[in-house]
Amino acid sequence: MPDSSSPLYIDNAATSFPKPPEVAEAMHRLIREISLSPGRSAHSFSLAASRVIFEARELVAGFFGCPDSSRVVFTSNVTEALNVGIFGLLAPGDQVLTTGMEHNSVMRPLRHLEKTRGIHLDILPTDPTGAIDPDDIPGHLSKKTRLIIINHVSNVTGSVADLEAIGKRKGGALLMVDAAQSAGIFPLDMEAFGIDFLAFTGHKGLFGPTGTGGFLLREGLLVPPLKMGGTGSNSEEEAQPQLMPDCYESGTPNTLGIGGLAAGLEFINKTGRETIRQHEENLTRLLLDGLSLIQGVTVHGPPAGSARGSVVSLTMTGKSVADLAFVLDRQHNIMARSGLHCAPAAHRSISTFPHGTLRLSPGFFNTETDIQAVLTALDQISAGS
Repeated sequence: MPDSSSPLYIDNAATSFPKPPEVAEAMHRLIREISLSPGRSAHSFSLAASRVIFEARELVAGFFGCPDSSRVVFTSNVTEALNVGIFGLLAPGDQVLTTGMEHNSVMRPLRHLEKTRGIHLDILPTDPTGAIDPDDIPGHLSKKTRLIIINHVSNVTGSVADLEAIGKRKGGALLMVDAAQSAGIFPLDMEAFGIDFLAFTGHKGLFGPTGTGGFLLREGLLVPPLKMGGTGSNSEEEAQPQLMPDCYESGTPNTLGIGGLAAGLEFINKTGRETIRQHEENLTRLLLDGLSLIQGVTVHGPPAGSARGSVVSLTMTGKSVADLAFVLDRQHNIMARSGLHCAPAAHRSISTFPHGTLRLSPGFFNTETDIQAVLTALDQISAGS
């Protein structure tokens, strides 16, 4: 019989849950008090909405070590942000260097441009845990290398790319970082790491709502916009404005979501990013230690004690990963994710394609008791009870 207790959510790599109460409170206040349409009028509601966007932009810039908040662009998610950079920066004949751990938000646009623009894709090898060696990068660079795209923390194995080392080895190429799994948890500093284009999502480690995300451009780098339209600025012109960040933010923005994202960032600043990271590290260590004692379980990714995100992928002898997730949900009230996690390249790299893995991803609001409940459930499944 299914467990009658409250559901246990351990799928934070997909979307963090629950959100801090401050996020819901901020969004509730905004939707009650103002029209949420910034820059389209001169009345007090529009000005208030503009302040929400500006203050969020300032928070994001400070969070990622960007000295100019006008270089922060809001999008609907990290996928849109990556698409702006990939489609805008690459021309026919350009070489792109990436890794075997990338999400389809990177691989699908790149494969499309292979066919339609004739770009050259070079994929760095990984070890069996999903890690790349930064020292491999110089040997893959050429005069045609336009872009290096790196997944900072893998959504499949939790492996962590050494961005500082990669930034020192990028040569004349631009460095684009997919920070979907690391933003809010790992330190990210555009200037210190030599990042030219940083893409982030709001609904994971930043504790914001879905439908939020964005990118940051280093000073002097311009990328053609992916979409054009009304921006509330230069309305007398029928040409797209050139000023940052308006040139990328056509259409009425998601003011409500961006306000929630700002509240998430404020929660992180108040709590301490390192405090959040240490708690998630502790839960991940407990999970790895417990899984090592369960018969038939294989953990895929960095070993315990290595640098890793709070993402744990596993398989169990004699059990499909889909069945594992189903039984956890229906019999134990535990929510996890199975399959390829929109990253087939990563699963090919760690030899879990085509079936994928069961992914457990604890978050800041999980507890040690939660981890023990997950371990108990998996032990019972392994034993057939």
